[in-house]
Amino acid sequence: MLIRKTTFDDIPRLQQIFAAARSFMRATGNPNQWADDYPSEVQLRNDIESGDSYVCLSGGKIDGTFVLRGGIDPTYNIIYEGAWLDDNPYATIHRIASSGEVRGIFRAAMEYATQLYSTIRIDTHRDNKVMQHILGNEGFVYCGIIHCWNGDERLAYQCTI
Repeated sequence: MLIRKTTFDDIPRLQQIFAAARSFMRATGNPNQWADDYPSEVQLRNDIESGDSYVCLSGGKIDGTFVLRGGIDPTYNIIYEGAWLDDNPYATIHRIASSGEVRGIFRAAMEYATQLYSTIRIDTHRDNKVMQHILGNEGFVYCGIIHCWNGDERLAYQCTI
């Protein structure tokens, strides 16, 4: 699987992928993590402009996307009912999504991320059992609860290579 930076021309495909991901989440018992308009086109453009957005290509077709952002994530500064494994520099994965047409998007994102960073943090909704399972399989450790910028609760995980 090839990973490259996202371009503005990729936005229509990303919108299709996020629609498929939202549908999958609802079908698997996670109807509340992402609203119908999440992420907005403005958010996608901001991620691209910041240089943190990536696409996963299989056979030349975009089948997945994720944001990989190095540095301190302010929403991770306070963690409840637990603690981060360490205070080492880290990168955060956000908005990872798959078209559902190929497997291995998360694995590919992690292989890419761990070439650049030795510590990865991520969060997910309490109802997102599929992602929690994937995180366990990928070596992430549950660390506690964080709150998003809008106050929503998320389960926080860390993986150190």
